[in-house]
Amino acid sequence: MKITFLGTGTSQGIPVIGSTHPVCLSSNPKDKRLRVSVLIQWDNFNYIIDCGPDFRQQMLRVNCPHIDGIIFTHEHADHTAGLDDIRPFYFRQGDISIYAHKRVLGELRKRFAYIFETKNMYPGIPRVKEHKIKNQTFKLGSLNVVPINGYHHKLQVFGFRFNNFAYLTDMKTIKEEELMKLKDLDVLVINALREEEHISHFNIHEALEIVAKLAPKKTYFTHISHLLGFHNEVEKKLPENVFLAYDGLVLTL
Repeated sequence: MKITFLGTGTSQGIPVIGSTHPVCLSSNPKDKRLRVSVLIQWDNFNYIIDCGPDFRQQMLRVNCPHIDGIIFTHEHADHTAGLDDIRPFYFRQGDISIYAHKRVLGELRKRFAYIFETKNMYPGIPRVKEHKIKNQTFKLGSLNVVPINGYHHKLQVFGFRFNNFAYLTDMKTIKEEELMKLKDLDVLVINALREEEHISHFNIHEALEIVAKLAPKKTYFTHISHLLGFHNEVEKKLPENVFLAYDGLVLTL
């Protein structure tokens, strides 16, 4: 399995244009983060988790030839706003499968009504195949995927486990029975927004508490705001086998 981090950043804490915040002015490419998303590849399958406003740019950077589907964690715009940019893939391969909680599918139908329209369809629009996700294991190609139910403040959000790899973002609370689904991981990816507490995201201290409880072999933090600090400086302070993810990072499991 190959994991490519398409984006590791967040709309939370993005400064106004012209900001002189030192992280924003960093020359280190690891401090330049697009909205959070990841490409997961195995056998000949390509699946993407979340499709934010940077989706087109992310796809151009990785030169992905086709996608088998997009899995959504939740409906917020920084995770869904790029859905229209599936057009080139649709033109090449036909309807694109999307996987999401029924609530999220409903929100996508509102925001992208023309994509879901069945009458008087505008020519040239992309089309999708909807797949509802519940909090139970489902199959993607040859792989079983285990949803991890959590909460983004009061909003339900899904993380996902693929074999011994798990991906969580935009979470603030996870019940104990859901955490138990994350035992014996080779790699855990989890959101760590900043040092200060936040109403709807783990801060770095809360993320480290989860890591200590689960003890994965390796952990990568994502959904990072510039408020966390410089990549190289933050990573020096992290425990052994805990790292900051960065755009373009590739893991092979």
